[in-house]
Amino acid sequence: MKPFFEIFPKSRTKTRIKEIKKPKIIADYREKNSLVYSELFDLGIEVEFKELKVADYIVNDVAIERKTISDFISSMINRRLIKQLEELQQYKNKFLIIEGIDEQELYPEKVAEEKHGVHPNAIRGFILSIILKYKIPIIMTKNCRDTAEFISILLKREEKELSLNVAKKTLDKKERMQFIIESFPGIGPKTAKKLLEYFKTVKNIINASEEELKNIIGKKAEVFQIVDESFK
Repeated sequence: MKPFFEIFPKSRTKTRIKEIKKPKIIADYREKNSLVYSELFDLGIEVEFKELKVADYIVNDVAIERKTISDFISSMINRRLIKQLEELQQYKNKFLIIEGIDEQELYPEKVAEEKHGVHPNAIRGFILSIILKYKIPIIMTKNCRDTAEFISILLKREEKELSLNVAKKTLDKKERMQFIIESFPGIGPKTAKKLLEYFKTVKNIINASEEELKNIIGKKAEVFQIVDESFK
């Protein structure tokens, strides 16, 4: 009987084929319903969903807050975005994506004021504030695909992974008081501080007569009439 010779070396037969891992990013679970997720999937990017206390995406060492144009304007009006920008300061590298400039104008003249009650210059001023005051870069993307492409390119950068151990910012007593007063339409930080410095407490402001309020802030005092309205 002729001897049997192995054609393939043993070393080769024992070689394991390594799995090709897809690049992965971390996303807030609320992004699961966005079209960006499906675009990232098409690009071969694995998305791990978690409850992120700050930011919508974590890509390597970068935190990303994503807003569609409608969401950007509404969060500007109700001041929710300001709190989110403050919380983003915990990250060294971060930026804001405003998505959909090919699908919707960010501040069309007159229409913005009629539709949202916001003058186009207020939107321009707010964008400048984000860049200059909060030191957060802004990227305006054409659509959800464009957003995914930016994230894809960012993912290719070799950086250390970013810790997810961040927390929501806790406001101190004065900040909480100011936040409550600023929740009234048309009441900004300066007006809120002016009222609190004069009346000392939130309760005193709420209980003040319209005449007293007008003496301090003029016509803006009319927004406090809602305190006496009945919820029906």
